Amino acid sequence: MAKAEYGYYRSTIFLAMFFGYTLYYFNRKTFSFVMPSLMQEIKLDKDDLGMITSSQALAYAISKFISGVLSDQISARWLFSIGLFMVGGINVIFSWSSTVAVFSGLWFLNGLGQGLGWPPCGRVLRKWFEPSQFGTWWAILSCSMNLAGSLGPIIATLMAQSYSWRTTLSISGLTCLVVSFVCLLLIKNEPKDVGLPNIEASANKGKAGSSSDESTLKDFLLSPYLWLLSVSYLVVFGVKTALTDWGQLFLIQDKGQSPLMGSSYMSALEVGGLLGSLAAGYFSDKAVAKQGIRSHGNPRHVILLCMMAGMCVSMYLFRATITADSPKLWILTLGAAFGFSSYGPIALFGVIANESAPSNYCGTSHAIVALMANIGGFLSGLPFSTIAKHHGWEMAFWVAELTCAVTTVGLFLLRNIRTKMGQIPKKTD
Repeated sequence: MAKAEYGYYRSTIFLAMFFGYTLYYFNRKTFSFVMPSLMQEIKLDKDDLGMITSSQALAYAISKFISGVLSDQISARWLFSIGLFMVGGINVIFSWSSTVAVFSGLWFLNGLGQGLGWPPCGRVLRKWFEPSQFGTWWAILSCSMNLAGSLGPIIATLMAQSYSWRTTLSISGLTCLVVSFVCLLLIKNEPKDVGLPNIEASANKGKAGSSSDESTLKDFLLSPYLWLLSVSYLVVFGVKTALTDWGQLFLIQDKGQSPLMGSSYMSALEVGGLLGSLAAGYFSDKAVAKQGIRSHGNPRHVILLCMMAGMCVSMYLFRATITADSPKLWILTLGAAFGFSSYGPIALFGVIANESAPSNYCGTSHAIVALMANIGGFLSGLPFSTIAKHHGWEMAFWVAELTCAVTTVGLFLLRNIRTKMGQIPKKTD
């Protein structure tokens, strides 16, 4: 009976979070989706567009970190639902506006709301799913972003053509407002909220000295593994962002490929990324089911290191083998290979940071590594483009490739360090 109840709540909660986060992501990108229609009505130059999008990116980085810390202190379902309500409301108000200053201010608030979405999801998943299932469900939930990113432009463009960009934003915003209340009703923080035994308590039952998984903030922050994950995630996310932001230009300007080939490469990368996330979650869960979570070393490291090595190889081939005469299939294959091998580690870093932390700091752990990833994303912008400006795209991508290789070797050498963050409970007789 209890098993059936777990199944009912897991499926209901997961579907609510999946649909809710699809709306989060769609409403994060609505400005980009309706930009062509909006610019026919309101004159905006490149600096205006950059100011609007950058204001959201800055707010999102700040908010996601704060949200990760808050998710350990307050109700995850309330945090998720409040963020979705806020994002929906901002989109509705945005549809009433017409000036760059107001657009930028509202999109900054949209970014603040966006940051409240993912950290609560990670905490709820950890509470409702066993360690041997956690990575798979994390990866499937992250596909909500791919779903919104692939279908969003088509839906938004068709709506903007049939109605207007203002109507498009209003409808998407109002949908968020309604769904935020549905999520508040359906999402439950942990099994004990509905009278079921908590997963972690059940897993630890009977293990000596493991009645409590809580540690002090000092113990948690002094964990070398937290900072090894953070630095590795910074590099991987920075390299991935560099290739997604600049790879198209590199193909067109340095390799003599057409703009259509450049955009096709990016599409192949996203498809590969979707498959990579799912594969990383599934196969690393298989490793956890077989070996279990240990205090030193993590079964997911094998998959993580293989994929990071794949990033290095696919980047080298992308830089060294493509010419103006290269077969289109080869270019698309390299794009899919890089997407597969880069999105997989990005999914795994979040999973590992969450599950390796003490239960009272799992949200904070994810917040810290995600903040470092955002720093990596920032470094892939101006510093990376400055190298390209003075030394060419070839040198810039070589630097990214070398940095990724060094990080992979470093993580390989340190793969068996203590991965249990915080205190390891003492065994009792």
